[in-house]
Amino acid sequence: MATMRLDKFLKVSRIIKRRTLAKEVADKGRIHINGQQAKASSNVKVGDELTILFGQKKVVVRVEKLQDSTKKEDAGSMFVLLKEERVGEES
Repeated sequence: MATMRLDKFLKVSRIIKRRTLAKEVADKGRIHINGQQAKASSNVKVGDELTILFGQKKVVVRVEKLQDSTKKEDAGSMFVLLKEERVGEES
């Protein structure tokens, strides 16, 4: 079964626009793969569920396919958005 580095998947799928930013988010412990905390170097495969915390927003996606590169309009087909919710972190 094919796998891809988490930071590369996030960039190619355009969930996070830049790989350096994807690495930063992962290194801060804000990304989980199937409930396990993930690093930028963690591998993702088709069927994995990613939970990503972006500031006040929590996004859950399922990996649908892996591609080394993609056009902007095809990037959305690499994952399915399962849930998007605001995290109640009042400041």
